[in-house]
Amino acid sequence: MQDEMPLRKIIHVDMDAFYASVEQLDNPELRGKAVAVGGSSARGVVSAASYEARKFGVRSAMSGAMARKLCPELIFVRTNFERYKEVSKQIRKIFFEYTDLVEPLSLDEAYLDVTENKKGNPSATMIATEIRKKIKEKTGLNASAGISVNKFVAKIASDINKPNGQKTIGPEEVVPFLETLDVKKFYGVGKVTKEKMYRLGIFTGNDLKAKSQEFLEENFGKSGGFYYNVVRGIHNSKVKPSRTQKSLASEHTFSENISSEIFMMERLEEIASEVENRLKRSKIAGKTVTLKIKYRDFTLQTRSKTLPLFIASKELILDVVKELLFQEKMKESVRLLGISISNLNNETPKKKEVPKESIDVQLKLEF
Repeated sequence: MQDEMPLRKIIHVDMDAFYASVEQLDNPELRGKAVAVGGSSARGVVSAASYEARKFGVRSAMSGAMARKLCPELIFVRTNFERYKEVSKQIRKIFFEYTDLVEPLSLDEAYLDVTENKKGNPSATMIATEIRKKIKEKTGLNASAGISVNKFVAKIASDINKPNGQKTIGPEEVVPFLETLDVKKFYGVGKVTKEKMYRLGIFTGNDLKAKSQEFLEENFGKSGGFYYNVVRGIHNSKVKPSRTQKSLASEHTFSENISSEIFMMERLEEIASEVENRLKRSKIAGKTVTLKIKYRDFTLQTRSKTLPLFIASKELILDVVKELLFQEKMKESVRLLGISISNLNNETPKKKEVPKESIDVQLKLEF
């Protein structure tokens, strides 16, 4: 690990139950109670859940009906993204007091590279503590943090002492820590990949480390090389201050399933209008149009087409969407439709990174 990993001190800050916590902050009557942000209807979806609700098994992306079944006392509140953005800006302002190398992942989490920081503080652990304290003082909200030598380990670490805690994994601790970790906790290992790894006898980082790169690539494609490296503590991705938007999308879940393509086109016209408005606001266009279809049994299908020119108008988007919709017959009724535009004209060609010489003083870093 020491021979291949750049010399960095990375903090991953993750707000605790952010949307729900903001709602509880703004409405004292909700504090200490089970709260879900999102739709309470049978077709609604939970966007976030307070820790009081999580004790009952309520989780984000869960249907409102299931959440209500698990927790009958659950209080639903509507999402208020303008308010969440407002608080997020306050939090990011604090980040920039310490470093300009801030990479937001969403409204409620970000990576910070504090290897060299504005405070001249050599301890990333102390910086993380200060940041969490300032967030609490200025917003009234709790944040958790993970501190380590790269983004991959820092993100895993931020989840260990949640809520309102932090975890530092120093250079010499990285590999032993990853070896004992269940692979389901590895960032980037989803449910399907986890189950496949389990079937192959890969339950821990140590099991993963025992597999050859050829074996992992054979079973997991390009991701195999990623798994081979990260379990050895190698993850050279830098903190990128300006994250280029990769796609833009809009989707609707319907109160009743739709089985007629004519009705689907009516809904898709509305969705295309939203996509057009967002493209215009962002002053971007794209070449790839993707139609997202979720059937009544929750199976998901996507159909895409890449054009030779960039488009942003509703009419051109709909022309492609119509072609994709009638590309093949629907297997059953539909509960959700969505349109996304990718391959945007804001993307810049990737530059090849020149390999850096290895740095052997990493173990001497103060974390």
